[in-house]
Amino acid sequence: MSSDPDYGHAFSRWRQAAPDWDAYTRHSFVEGMRYGTLPHAAYLKYLVQDYLFLIHFARAWALAVVKAGDLDEMRTCSATVHTLLDHEMSLHIQTCAKAGIDLATMQATPEAGANLAYTRYVLEAGYSGDFLDLLAALMPCVLGYGEIGARLAHEAGPDTPYRDWIDSYAGPEYQAACRAAGELMDSAILKRLGPEPETSPRWAMLGNRFATATRLEVGFWGLGQA
Repeated sequence: MSSDPDYGHAFSRWRQAAPDWDAYTRHSFVEGMRYGTLPHAAYLKYLVQDYLFLIHFARAWALAVVKAGDLDEMRTCSATVHTLLDHEMSLHIQTCAKAGIDLATMQATPEAGANLAYTRYVLEAGYSGDFLDLLAALMPCVLGYGEIGARLAHEAGPDTPYRDWIDSYAGPEYQAACRAAGELMDSAILKRLGPEPETSPRWAMLGNRFATATRLEVGFWGLGQA
């Protein structure tokens, strides 16, 4: 498969320019899931932190509903909130429950420093910036996981114990969400910056938002290995 998934123009350009993109999408944690060598304890530690991350990530997408410029943008962002709260988080809850980690324990776990830094950065992008600032900060997580899931679906061995995680992010529902997010980003840019957005000073600023969130993703993987 192509190493450059078709999630839209802005993603393609920012992905290529982000210095830490490969460090994020091919992190040793990710490759450990691919080969099945990732210690299960590390995976569970990551899942608990990612569960806490998704709570704030859902809040950020809810903020995007407020920042949106029209009903179509509001509907797409609202649908993403629903996907996060009612579908994606279920993988974390079910996997941890099988390992004896109940929901109360997950919710009582302190957020790690890297988790705080990442989630608050994304929320701050929305509080202090506009709809484009917030989307640029959100995209590395949404689309990066889609890229990782799609790649591992082809490359991971059949016996990896992390097949459920891979299938969740490689599956048609999540991949459709990625395409919708990429289309939302491109459409929002077109509405606000016009047909030649790369000539606007905002383009580089948004690319920097994307690159910073990507760098924070690299640190997040490290939570499972600390």
